[in-house]
Amino acid sequence: MTLLLLGRVSNLPTVWSNCLAAFVLGGGTGVEQGAWLMLGATLLYLGGMYLNDAFDAAYDRRYRQERPIPAGDIGERAVWLGGSAFLGLGFVTLTFWAQASVSLAILLVTSILVYDAVHKLLAWSPLLMALCRLVLFLTAASAGDSQIDGFVLWCALALFFYVVGLSFVARHESSGGVVLHWPSLFLLAPALLALVVNDGVYRWAGWVTIIAYLFWVAFSLSHLYWTTRPNIGKTVSLLLAGIVLVDLMALGMQGVVLSVAMLGMLLAALLMQKYVPAT
Repeated sequence: MTLLLLGRVSNLPTVWSNCLAAFVLGGGTGVEQGAWLMLGATLLYLGGMYLNDAFDAAYDRRYRQERPIPAGDIGERAVWLGGSAFLGLGFVTLTFWAQASVSLAILLVTSILVYDAVHKLLAWSPLLMALCRLVLFLTAASAGDSQIDGFVLWCALALFFYVVGLSFVARHESSGGVVLHWPSLFLLAPALLALVVNDGVYRWAGWVTIIAYLFWVAFSLSHLYWTTRPNIGKTVSLLLAGIVLVDLMALGMQGVVLSVAMLGMLLAALLMQKYVPAT
């Protein structure tokens, strides 16, 4: 359980949905290549989460004693070594077996390391967290048969703004303080993009995903803004799972199989959160 807590594995379905959506939008069709892509992204995510705890060990000893390192469940050195190994294996998997862009994979690893090292020091660190997801999306798209086009870039930016809004809320989970309302406006970016790009025969399907997405965001925020007993943790967990819906809107419901796969990842994220905290 300690290793699962360190890796915050309940968020892995959102990493897989990022990879699936980007790979398909990038022209990817190979099942084996897609599987290698998800494995590489999984390893990078686990490495990033392990190193996140390693960098935050002093902070966690003061504010989050329940985390594995301050709780004495695992040694700090072991976390450093494990996280570094995961990052290295993830990079090799992405670039060698998944055939993703080496340049983007290097940028992704760099973004993860920079975020882990400085996110507790900078007020605008949510931008760094969002950058990690944006670069992951582009890296996954680069493994496809097509070049990264304007639509892929717009989808990556919509994901970026969603994670910015989510991360601003999450910053206050452990440290407390007043949660401002305006960062939540960033959560509207994916819906606005879907509204603009879905035209003609895609309009109806676009509205279905937009309504479902907006309902999910409102439901998530209701645990924070529209209640007498705000629960930041619940809101953050639901918004994290909602990353899958952002990816579903990017795909625009391209077939039943993909839509079912995305909804399966959403359910998997929610189920896994019952056993392993998402934050």
